[in-house]
Amino acid sequence: MRVLFWGTPHFAVPTLRALSEEGHHVVGVVTQPDRPAGRGRTLTPSPVKQMALEEGIPVLQPELPRGEEFLEELRALDPEISVVVAYGHILREDVLELPPMGSWNVHASLLPELRGAAPIHWAIARGFKETGVTVMRMVRGMDAGPMIHQVAVEIDPDDSSTELSIRLSEIGAQAMIEALAFIEMAGVQVQEQDHDAATFAPKVSRQVARIDWSRTARQVSDHVRGMDDVPGAWTEWQGQPLKLYGPMLQDDDRFEGGPADPPEATPGTVISADPDQMPPLVVATADGVVGFRQAQPPGKRRMDAAAWLRGKGASAGDRLE
Repeated sequence: MRVLFWGTPHFAVPTLRALSEEGHHVVGVVTQPDRPAGRGRTLTPSPVKQMALEEGIPVLQPELPRGEEFLEELRALDPEISVVVAYGHILREDVLELPPMGSWNVHASLLPELRGAAPIHWAIARGFKETGVTVMRMVRGMDAGPMIHQVAVEIDPDDSSTELSIRLSEIGAQAMIEALAFIEMAGVQVQEQDHDAATFAPKVSRQVARIDWSRTARQVSDHVRGMDDVPGAWTEWQGQPLKLYGPMLQDDDRFEGGPADPPEATPGTVISADPDQMPPLVVATADGVVGFRQAQPPGKRRMDAAAWLRGKGASAGDRLE
């Protein structure tokens, strides 16, 4: 099958790789333009572009995927089908309908739940026990097209959005390969979504990622895991932003001391700051405590919380805002 692939981040790379390995002819890749990255702000190609160049696949990088000149470039590639994985722009109908077999998307949720830009982040942050991937035919509405294939995935209690994204990227690649086999079959059936049951997963921002210590311990833990690694859940300590990672609840076997009665402390109070215990940093919430294994103070890299505490880190009794 002659496939036009659309994608940008690492999440899309396994699907592009799987298409080539399964014998599909990837006639071209459409990805976002090179962006500044790193401390030197050097223009850097997307992970999808890097792989495409390694494989000798033609690459298109429009600022916006529209216009007659761009459509002519697509027609020249003569694709039978488009496969879209985390490309980063909403595609117009003339683009979606250009390949005779349509445009198909891998979305990282069990649609119609969690339509939108950040389904993996919100699946964890909202305390879901299960999520998955959906392959759907793309239509004008955001993530609203008819579905051809779904694969459910359990969310582990310790999963971060970073870890879950890696798992779902591989599962999504296999799901798309299976879906393409279904599409090639005569009379394949698609299932319309229940639009009344749709929920949404908007893009996460720094403001959204701020920790609200007045929530329960479970909610704080889910939020921190959901915001990992970007944008990173954060709070304020001594008037400066502090990112926290690797949350642990007291029912975790690794939590030294185990379950205890909730401390009578204002949410956000540092209950313990001991680099020799696990977890090193323990903070009060509305109904208990959450421990943290990693921290990232301003201008520093993500590090073990113990290392931060041994430096100029927090002390018991400090307040995180």
